[in-house]
Amino acid sequence: MLRVVKVRLQPNSQQQQSLAQAFGSCRWLWNYCLNLMNQTYKETGKGLSGYEVKKLIPQLKKEHEWLTLTYSQCLQQVCLNMGVAFDNFFEKQAKYHRFKSKHGKQSRQYPQNVKVADKYLTLPKIGNVSAIIHRPIEGKIKTVSISKNCSNQLFAAILSDDEKDKPSASAEGKAVGIDLGLTDFAVTSDGSKFENHKILNKHPKNFRIKQQQLSRKLKSSNKPLGQCG
Repeated sequence: MLRVVKVRLQPNSQQQQSLAQAFGSCRWLWNYCLNLMNQTYKETGKGLSGYEVKKLIPQLKKEHEWLTLTYSQCLQQVCLNMGVAFDNFFEKQAKYHRFKSKHGKQSRQYPQNVKVADKYLTLPKIGNVSAIIHRPIEGKIKTVSISKNCSNQLFAAILSDDEKDKPSASAEGKAVGIDLGLTDFAVTSDGSKFENHKILNKHPKNFRIKQQQLSRKLKSSNKPLGQCG
């Protein structure tokens, strides 16, 4: 069964610079491929697959040497994700994709070769990045997605496969009503009580940031908190 664990990263200054450069390279490649696909479709009426644009990476590295600083499989994944995005659009499963901005959420994906230890992640071309791993990562790691929000916080979403069967749905057992409150977090109809840990009181700074982001949001906006641009 596939599981995702999202952990907070705490890179040093040099690693922050390397990650920022890698975000920029992946963003530039996405925009380049999107523009190429748009032009190709207008001129020929046919699109390009993710595998076709992936073949352009070696030549692009010769023309733009700074692309070589970014892990090659991250660049390849950008092209493959572009192909999937086009397929989803033509199958009417998603809206038409947009060009990426440096002012919005940044992300890149490692399809393999990331190692997870107790207190850090080993990323190709970046090294050992300190991480707050709050729960064990079980099974084989499939992919790791690195992202940065508008508060410049870095996270890693680790997708792993524990090779366990997904539990089947069951209609057995009894129904229990749940009442949410302030003094107790929840009280069930069978008399069980769950303590209110008052998580917001433990993270006042983060709570203030979210309140500021909420106050700047436009009415009826669908953008989640922390997303800019």
